[in-house]
Amino acid sequence: MTEFWEASFSEHQTMWGFEPADSAILAKDFFLERNAKEILIPGIGYGRNANIFLDNGIEVAGIEISQTAIDLAREHGLNIPIFHGSVAEMPFEPKHYDGIFSYALIHLLNREERAKFIQDCFDQLKPNGSMLFVTISKAAPMFGKGIPLGKDYFEIREGVKMFFYDADSIREEFGSYGLTGIADVVEPHKNAEAKPPFPFTLITCQKGSSAR
Repeated sequence: MTEFWEASFSEHQTMWGFEPADSAILAKDFFLERNAKEILIPGIGYGRNANIFLDNGIEVAGIEISQTAIDLAREHGLNIPIFHGSVAEMPFEPKHYDGIFSYALIHLLNREERAKFIQDCFDQLKPNGSMLFVTISKAAPMFGKGIPLGKDYFEIREGVKMFFYDADSIREEFGSYGLTGIADVVEPHKNAEAKPPFPFTLITCQKGSSAR
């Protein structure tokens, strides 16, 4: 995974532009409504989804597997804590956050990795904190394409493995973590308007007030 993302960011640099994803804008409103002060973004990339939170007074820390992406973030003025490593290595610090926002990452993990990632994110939430995961939907055109690796899990091209969630698998994997919402989100390609929009699912979870 590290080699894939290093190669991708080295070749394509700021490949998604700098406008935040629509899901990030929704997450910003969600966290502001809950008076979140600090959030963690695993898989922050070069930071295109960070500024929407920073501009609204929410402090951000990130995790990123690609040093090239971190260097790009720094080159474009993103001066926030970014931990270099895989989300499989969480936690990187003994800190708890009001919120966690994970965009287009969890579906790149296998079952065991997804389970650990969800647990690790939940563990880094403060009581009453919320975590939002944006993941690929079965409505995506690549669903069922490529090499089957398991139920709803495919290698869609060399080095890119994707798990496609539906409501049942979301409830199965997130049901024990304060699942509060499942919503469809259609994401336009803001730096390539000719491309058709992409179907995602926004998963929302909240930690209880007495949880640690």
